[in-house]
Amino acid sequence: MTVSPFRLTRRSALFASAGAAALPAVAWSQAANDDAGLAEAIDAYVTAAMAAWPDQPALGVAVVKDGQAVLTRGYGVKVQGQAARADEHTLFAIASNTKNVTAACLAMLVDEGKVKWDEPVRTYLPGFTLSDPYIGAHITVRDTLSHRAGFGLGAGDLLFWPNSDRTRAEVLAAVPFVPIEDGLRANYHYCNLMFVVAGAVLEAVSGMTWEAFVQTRVLDPLGMADTVPMASQADPARSALPHARIGPPLRYQGEMTKIADSIVGIWNWDSAAAAGGICASPADWAKWMILRLGNGAMPDGTRLFTEARATEMWRPNVVISGTPGPTAELPGRAIASTYAMGHQVQDYRGERIVSHGGGSPGGNSFTVLIPGRNAGVSVFSNAEENFLLRTLRSGLVDIVMGRQGFDWIADSKRLEAEGIAESLKAAAEIDAKQAAGAPPTLPLSALVGTWRDPWYGDITIEARDAGLWLTFTRNAALQGPLEPYDGNTLRTRFPDRREEDAFVTFEIEDGRPVRATVKGVSPDIDFSYDYQDLRLTRV
Repeated sequence: MTVSPFRLTRRSALFASAGAAALPAVAWSQAANDDAGLAEAIDAYVTAAMAAWPDQPALGVAVVKDGQAVLTRGYGVKVQGQAARADEHTLFAIASNTKNVTAACLAMLVDEGKVKWDEPVRTYLPGFTLSDPYIGAHITVRDTLSHRAGFGLGAGDLLFWPNSDRTRAEVLAAVPFVPIEDGLRANYHYCNLMFVVAGAVLEAVSGMTWEAFVQTRVLDPLGMADTVPMASQADPARSALPHARIGPPLRYQGEMTKIADSIVGIWNWDSAAAAGGICASPADWAKWMILRLGNGAMPDGTRLFTEARATEMWRPNVVISGTPGPTAELPGRAIASTYAMGHQVQDYRGERIVSHGGGSPGGNSFTVLIPGRNAGVSVFSNAEENFLLRTLRSGLVDIVMGRQGFDWIADSKRLEAEGIAESLKAAAEIDAKQAAGAPPTLPLSALVGTWRDPWYGDITIEARDAGLWLTFTRNAALQGPLEPYDGNTLRTRFPDRREEDAFVTFEIEDGRPVRATVKGVSPDIDFSYDYQDLRLTRV
């Protein structure tokens, strides 16, 4: 998916650094002098940012420095309009921040001599293959953790996004059929699916489920008693519940609303837990950040993994992007952004930072480690206020670094306003095109039947109430009316407005529909709705 500079998705917003203006009189950089000052400045900045985005229900914040938690705190309320406040023990879905936990678990097995980074996956999963047989034979454990396998952005995510009924085994059985668009190690393409494969390697080698390994080898030793490996284990009473804007006219617009009564109600990645399953509290995640900054050593000196493994996990494996570097208008732009194993590694204001974002329906998060300062910052949220997270990511890192002179709040509000204007314009154009659209060339009844994709499975179209009803058979939320749009392109109108609608274009041969392709309706659609990877044929 190509991301417009004005349309930042739940994940891309976390990594964007754009222009700036002068900060107000508050000297945020005073924090770098001592821990108390750092905590005070962080707290003041978070409070100011939340005031600028008053619809944000809750945030969880953790700041560590020199092996100690400087601040672990909850802000706001767990559920919009209710009194229960978030605190340092409140659970948030941390989504793809899970990826560096999976990498570290495999590092433990490397230390034990049970796994080699550069050994083919099929060494541990006999018979493993992919739609490109060469890549299937040569892809290594390192590749699965580095987003360089050749899959397109978000390829295969519909196997578990939105909430799917597939088991982990069913997801793995579908992997060989997901299309590949690039060469092995040729370029960076963010891919949750290969982290699922990495989790399967861990399970095959250790003889434990991924969640049992994480619990016994990571959470228990670190004393992360709040944290659970999978959202299905997260007690709603202890959780910051997910919120979002679900229109009208498009997703990410409209009023902020609670979108589920539990995290798992909208974010069940148990079948893809190695890619994004963990739910954690600020107090617990501070312990994880301290471990990573300590190169695998716990405060008592006990090691979860060796320093050699820690160093290798932060060694860049693929280039994400390269630029001429920061400017007055783009103060945070990296000269080189890379991906290692479960972490992004780049320069920021002349220093190395190691980071990752996480996005789930109804929540965003980020973790930024600054190894040269032995410091780190993490923020979890229970709403999709992407530009608030962008503000906090850059603003809080600047505070830790003692930087000042840029108003990330004002800059993000500007970009947000521009993005909303672009999105509203696009929504109007979508509706106008449908109003002026040509009729289908065949009666709608000709489209009724079962349509099959090699990796996803079946999508059905049935006649209902004088119209058509489309159902993605493995994702319960993706079902609803299918209506004419323009010619032989129809569009869904899912009643569950938390989900993204799709265009379905039918190919006609000899007067009958035989094939169909799919793509998202909204220009703001999250890349995990990988409709574009579907290749449907009539059964």
